[in-house]
Amino acid sequence: MPYRLPPLSSLRAFEAAARHLSFKNAAQELSVTPTAISHQIKTLEDYLNQELFVRLTRSLELTPQGEAMLPKVREGLECFAAAVESAAAHPAQGRLIVMVPPSFATRWLVPRLRSFALAAPNLRLQVIRDLSAIDGFPPERGGPFESVDLREEDSMVVIRFGHGDYPGYQVERMFGSDYIAVCSPKLLQGEHALRTPQDMRQQVLLYDDTASEWAGPSWDEWFRLAGVEPPENLAVQAGPHFSDSGMVYVAALDGLGVALASKPLVATALSQGRLVAPFDISVAQTFAYYLVTPKATANRTAVLAFRQWLLQQAMAEEPHST
Repeated sequence: MPYRLPPLSSLRAFEAAARHLSFKNAAQELSVTPTAISHQIKTLEDYLNQELFVRLTRSLELTPQGEAMLPKVREGLECFAAAVESAAAHPAQGRLIVMVPPSFATRWLVPRLRSFALAAPNLRLQVIRDLSAIDGFPPERGGPFESVDLREEDSMVVIRFGHGDYPGYQVERMFGSDYIAVCSPKLLQGEHALRTPQDMRQQVLLYDDTASEWAGPSWDEWFRLAGVEPPENLAVQAGPHFSDSGMVYVAALDGLGVALASKPLVATALSQGRLVAPFDISVAQTFAYYLVTPKATANRTAVLAFRQWLLQQAMAEEPHST
């Protein structure tokens, strides 16, 4: 049956926090911040619609629901660890094809791949950028897995941007993708410097036409959340339009205007100061990033190695996304 599970990172955070009865100690064990652990626990509680911890002034206690859940979660994590250890004993080989949305490949996956290549040197990795990995962009033939010619020894996974409902496949949520307004630091200076949301009325707004294919974020929604009357020409979308989100990203870096961008995909540029997010206003999205794997090949060593690495990377990213 299809696996409909909360993010693995939230289960790891729950098990560690329940064992230590401390977010701080769990964070030290998992090499993340206490805020990240708290965020993961909240994600899991929202998924279950149940509180798992009683937050006291200086300590934690498990709720009855948390007590009942802990043994099975621990057992599941131990099984997962055993599978990974088994895969490590037999180094991943062959060819692993990873199909990803174009912008995700360029701005998130590829900059992190060196660590995976060092961990699996015998694996031949092939990354394919394809819009069919986004819900709403139909592939040419049948589905993402049917659009690639696979040999018997090949394995394939898809990092898909969408709703997460993919019957017949093993599906694991990586992280969400709310959108924020970003721009070059140079737009914070000059005659029309960005200082308040009201100043956005005087800025050039950049448009990603691919977002309309999957009902993506709109500037109209951003202005509504900001409590600002949008500029008169917003209805006819007078700003520059681009047929690729990568071009929108480059235009924002170059100072052409302000872009609506996915939080996790601009996290690196923000940390490096190449982009800035002037306002703490997020446009919520129902889409998220998911690792999608055929159940028939989910336990191959190549897939297990990549899954473990990818979900570790995703856990580190979760505090930057929603």
